[in-house]
Amino acid sequence: MLKMICPPFLKKGDKIGIVAPARKISKNELEEAFKIIRNRGYNVVYTDSLFSEENQFAGSDLLRAQELQLMLDDDSIKAIMFARGGYGCVRIVDKIDFSRFYKHPKWLTGYSDITVFHNHVSMNFGIQTMHATMPINFTGNTNQAINSLFDKLQGKIVDTVFSSNKMNRVGDAEGQLVGGNLSVLYSLLGSNSFPDTDGKILFLEDLDEYLYHIDRMMMGLKRAGMLSNLAGLVVGGMTQMNDNPIPFGKTAEEIIRDCVDEFDYPVYFGFPAGHIDDNRALIMGRNIKICMNDGDSIVIKDS
Repeated sequence: MLKMICPPFLKKGDKIGIVAPARKISKNELEEAFKIIRNRGYNVVYTDSLFSEENQFAGSDLLRAQELQLMLDDDSIKAIMFARGGYGCVRIVDKIDFSRFYKHPKWLTGYSDITVFHNHVSMNFGIQTMHATMPINFTGNTNQAINSLFDKLQGKIVDTVFSSNKMNRVGDAEGQLVGGNLSVLYSLLGSNSFPDTDGKILFLEDLDEYLYHIDRMMMGLKRAGMLSNLAGLVVGGMTQMNDNPIPFGKTAEEIIRDCVDEFDYPVYFGFPAGHIDDNRALIMGRNIKICMNDGDSIVIKDS
């Protein structure tokens, strides 16, 4: 297993690059986010190509790859915030040369479709990344979500406390954090971007999926052996799920719980991360501890 590298933390005045590796975005959609980043004391860097369009994408695959490459290779850029997700990262990940990034790591932040980069970078280069809210979401996020992003970028240790759930399988867990969006993760199966889950704490979230799709993806991960030897499982937002006219009969959380019922590692639901307003930052590739807090709450600590 690669020893995980923690990129340098940010200080006021540092440059944060903004790129759109997937769905297109307009300048109007980002103006408020740019103000928030600047008010936090950072300089925003982007090119006009950020607002390119090709059907649903932010420009062609080649253009999006070139834009990300530019930010990765610019040593003056200390962090890259992905403007939004959608779909498209898997189309460009193999076009990227990470060699300079490996020598000079910087924080990559985002979630959803950015799951591709979280896991590819972790598996192939052993560099920590940040699963966190993105500029497209800033205006709708809670203060806690925004603060957790910038606090962690500055290197502050931030524990996250969340409420207990009746479906939890309680117990202490410790391990390296991997995972992200379930649908995107499932699309990486069999590739060099899929994470090694043995002995790890797996985090999952998803949005706008049919319940039978959730079941199919979980069964796919299970049959591939990716759920057998976890140190723990943490489930975030399973948001806006869909069903068929003939109901599947279970919620997304129940589907996940049933799928891992035969295993004995701790399972926790309701972690505040994913396609929700209160999308707290998580450092992927970092060793974390999960334990019961005072009362019925659970706490996740960076260890």
